[in-house]
Amino acid sequence: MNSTQLKQLLEAALFAHPQPLSAEQLQQLLLTESDASLAAVKAALTNLQQDYSERGVELVKVASGYRFQTRAELGQRLAGLWQEKPPRYSQALLETLALIVYRQPITRGEIEQVRGVSVSSNIIKTLQERNWIKVIGVKEVPGRPQLYATTAEFLDDFNLNNLEQLPDIDSQPAADRTAETATNERDTLND
Repeated sequence: MNSTQLKQLLEAALFAHPQPLSAEQLQQLLLTESDASLAAVKAALTNLQQDYSERGVELVKVASGYRFQTRAELGQRLAGLWQEKPPRYSQALLETLALIVYRQPITRGEIEQVRGVSVSSNIIKTLQERNWIKVIGVKEVPGRPQLYATTAEFLDDFNLNNLEQLPDIDSQPAADRTAETATNERDTLND
């Protein structure tokens, strides 16, 4: 099998499969067709990524593997293609998710302690239904509360390969820092 045929087969497999596929999974698929090495598969995937770099869809690597998706910058314009509106999440749900993401593994009691309010069962249920969090065990303390952590699907949905790609929780957007610096300088001048 030549490199063009390998790229075509990989492209077809990624378009046809509903979930991301890792290079290893793709190589296993190809073992029945040829003896393509893992290095050849990875090289072909890199070439495919370059081929799609200027198109409306792109080949991205997420935690579960490779997948084709529309470019993020086109999302707003394409939103009208779907009848249903994307779900709107409450501030409480987003705060709970952020605590789980940045402090995992974490118990419900620890989340409540940080937030200062109780965590609704519906929030945990919604996050589990989205398959963004899962129970990974219990904490060895009285009551043995469940420990929550994020899933690979969470990473995939947020276009992350791993948790190290998350923004630093202490960092502020540049515009916020600039506004804060200007405010501080103005306050200093007024003193």
